[in-house]
Amino acid sequence: MDQKGIKPGERLDDLQIKGYQVLQKTDGFCFGMDAVLLSDYARIRKNAVVMDLCSGTGVIPILLEAKYPLESVTGLEIQETYVEMALRSIAMNGQEKKVRMVQGDVRKVRDTYPQDSFDYVTCNPPYVTGDHGLTNLSYDIAVARHEILCSLEDVVRSSAWLLKHGGHLVMVHRPYRLAEIIYTLKQYKLEPKRMRLVYPYQDKEPNMVLIDAVKGGRQRITVDPPLVVYNKDGSYTQEIYRIYGMDGTKA
Repeated sequence: MDQKGIKPGERLDDLQIKGYQVLQKTDGFCFGMDAVLLSDYARIRKNAVVMDLCSGTGVIPILLEAKYPLESVTGLEIQETYVEMALRSIAMNGQEKKVRMVQGDVRKVRDTYPQDSFDYVTCNPPYVTGDHGLTNLSYDIAVARHEILCSLEDVVRSSAWLLKHGGHLVMVHRPYRLAEIIYTLKQYKLEPKRMRLVYPYQDKEPNMVLIDAVKGGRQRITVDPPLVVYNKDGSYTQEIYRIYGMDGTKA
């Protein structure tokens, strides 16, 4: 371990906000743009109590504490290695008062947390069903990308248990599963209220969808303007620079 607390096989990434950093594996699962976009889309209210499911290295809890005046945020992650890394990142950033990281199974939240105990649940879940491409992945990457240890329904069911009436589930997922996502949310009385599609380029199909659903909400959804990631020349759009807290004029 070096003087910054980085172990062999790890790297330290700058999150471009408040000087915060996060530890990641050099050969394991690493967070992507979807986590950053989700943290921006969440719009967490002041003094909210938040749970982040499938939390990985804890990047979403770290970003949420950086962006919003919340009361507390807990990251729940099943893989012990990532929990331990996240705890070191949180300590490195001095976030221990508001950010917690817990090892646990999304499918078993009822055993640990009381019903109706959180204002928000966020989640960047595994996107892929079935075993396509699994043979070429390490176990930790497979768990993060594929529905091996939790499914979409597991995430939604647990979120419905955790959330107070009027609480929000904010999730990022893949557009090709949008019909299934909305159907599953409604099954558990989580009403989709906002949605935004993310496009890599303006003339390409969307590859991400951001959804905000409210427990016990009324039937009405707002479809936000498309979010385009890249300009034609491959540079980030101004909105992506804003979300990352960067000045696009200096790019």
